[in-house]
Amino acid sequence: MRLTWVQPEDLLLHAFVQAMDEGTDVDDLREEWLAAGGTLDAPVSGAAPTPASAANRALARRLLVEVEARGVVRVESDPEEIFERAAEPPPLPTSASDDRILGAWLGRAAGCLLGKPVEKIPREGIRAILEDLGEWPLTRYFTEVGLDPAIARRHPWNRRSRPTSLRENIAGMPEDDDLNYPLLNLALLETLGQDFTVDDVATAWLANLPAGRVFTAERVAYRNLLQGIEPARAGSTDNPFREWIGALIRGDVFGWTHPGRPQDAAMLAFTDARLSHVREGIYGEMWVAGACAAAVVADDLETVLAAGASCVPADSALLRAIEFGVELGAVPDRDDALDALHDVYGRHHWVHVLNNAATIGWALASAVGPDGRPDFGAAIANAVMAGWDTDSAGATVGSIAGGLAGAAALPRAWVEPLRDRYATSLPGFDGVSFTELAARTQTLARRFA
Repeated sequence: MRLTWVQPEDLLLHAFVQAMDEGTDVDDLREEWLAAGGTLDAPVSGAAPTPASAANRALARRLLVEVEARGVVRVESDPEEIFERAAEPPPLPTSASDDRILGAWLGRAAGCLLGKPVEKIPREGIRAILEDLGEWPLTRYFTEVGLDPAIARRHPWNRRSRPTSLRENIAGMPEDDDLNYPLLNLALLETLGQDFTVDDVATAWLANLPAGRVFTAERVAYRNLLQGIEPARAGSTDNPFREWIGALIRGDVFGWTHPGRPQDAAMLAFTDARLSHVREGIYGEMWVAGACAAAVVADDLETVLAAGASCVPADSALLRAIEFGVELGAVPDRDDALDALHDVYGRHHWVHVLNNAATIGWALASAVGPDGRPDFGAAIANAVMAGWDTDSAGATVGSIAGGLAGAAALPRAWVEPLRDRYATSLPGFDGVSFTELAARTQTLARRFA
């Protein structure tokens, strides 16, 4: 067995990229790795095709220590300081209807499910699949019925998702980390309220999440916890994925339980994100929490975007990415917009927070109708057609668009296959209905009001 996202030779290549992003000079270390026969091509799926030799694995461990020693990882410790560098939040109602909260849950699930079978497939491959099926642009869940076998071999479905996420086999919402984290945070809030700490988040992970169900930054943080590193340092220690998308997918529930109070929601998201991320990775979760707090009470996307912006520094790369995507929403030709998106952010790994944040901004803005709200189906389809982390971007876009629309307004073609049921390995949640999750969320929202 070869575990992804934790092998020294694989971590090293991502550590080189992260160091250069932070302005740390590691050219000599890169040269040393190349001289030993290594490559600088960071693995797309978390592990290179073949393991390193014993000698190169030992070298990778040593170089990782050196990369870590050279860098200065700036760790945020006070969300209030972040808010001081952010815009003011817009005025918002502070009571959400049951229908809007259920719409957000269902929207998150549907957007995630749409992206699951093509997760890891590049934009070009997604288009090739859909064009071969005569279904470009995307308007419904994927199918493999009628797909040319040559196309299927060239662009294989996500291995884990294929049996449960295609039109012909969907039977409820299958397990996904994009849904597991919101459930885990719902339980955390039910048990501990708003005063939980990063230590509490760590305890919840270790008690409820199988190690094989966490990825990238979360897997490294999990490993760090098992090695005795304190939770407040688990995200910043030997973690080259610390500004990837993993925290962004965890913030929705903090928003839904604090309707109309984006900064209160972002405060909780900050505590959660600290366990695995720093800087832009943390900002991703804070932005989502703030946007989701607005999505269940606001009248239009513009207000939701303003709420998200009030939770992150105005000069952050995260907010620039979202705003760039939103600006592209005005570009009438989809291909032109996607070309621009990939031209600017295509250098990032498909699980990085910045390219996916830009995708989220574009997918929402490009689908806005005359009423100021995104068309739900168009928004989640755009998030998936863009490529990169298709299920995560689809989930976040679906959450926001679904919250703005409400459950009653969501098209049945997207909602009915979910069967109001979620399958998960999380203790106590397998088979839970989205109706129940929404009711429990509303109970917390009233408790925290």
